Amino acid sequence: MNLKPDNKARRIPKGAMIAAVVVLCLILAAGLLVGRHIIKNRGAKVAQDTDPGWNAPDYVEYKPLVVNEYSRPGTPLEEINAVVVHYVGNPGTTAEQNRSYFNGLAVSGKTWASSHFLIGLEGEVLQNVPLDEVAYCSNERNYDTVSIECCHPAEDGKFTNATYSSLIRLLSDLCREYGLDPSKDIIRHYDVTGKLCPLYYVEHEDKWAALLDDVASELKN
Repeated sequence: MNLKPDNKARRIPKGAMIAAVVVLCLILAAGLLVGRHIIKNRGAKVAQDTDPGWNAPDYVEYKPLVVNEYSRPGTPLEEINAVVVHYVGNPGTTAEQNRSYFNGLAVSGKTWASSHFLIGLEGEVLQNVPLDEVAYCSNERNYDTVSIECCHPAEDGKFTNATYSSLIRLLSDLCREYGLDPSKDIIRHYDVTGKLCPLYYVEHEDKWAALLDDVASELKN
């Protein structure tokens, strides 16, 4: 019995080999083009995410959320008529923890929430969303306002001195940037929906009035 393989039976036609090589080259070329397109788009995205959308002062740390439908939809914010002040409602949590929650909504999809800024217990200021994009914080005023969420150590919602000082500084800089009047263009979440937010400054109207006076004084200085 002849056990030698039949080379004739295994020979691949020359034309088929050429066709296979051409197809392989086309696949590789297409992959290269797609790869270049992805790299180009990633570069554009990184460049875009380095722009906070305003003349941000040095004390503001720009840490943008990922673009997603739940916390940073990428919707253009075409006008800024006011700034809305909020409190986070979670006593003792940090700015970074609240930012992580907003960013995690891209995966969990639990709700729609975010803010342009978070001010921490030590006065640190994080910017989460560019000021030329909408943030999901102030209900029907999302589309013409900037939002600031403030951390607080206790249930009463009172800000620490460091948080308060950074808030006054940030509010005055935003008023200066956008030509806003602190007496009427700085509002509370409460003034939009009636929600008790920021709690301490809803329950203590005199403290809210003093806050607005402090912003006006900061602007003069």
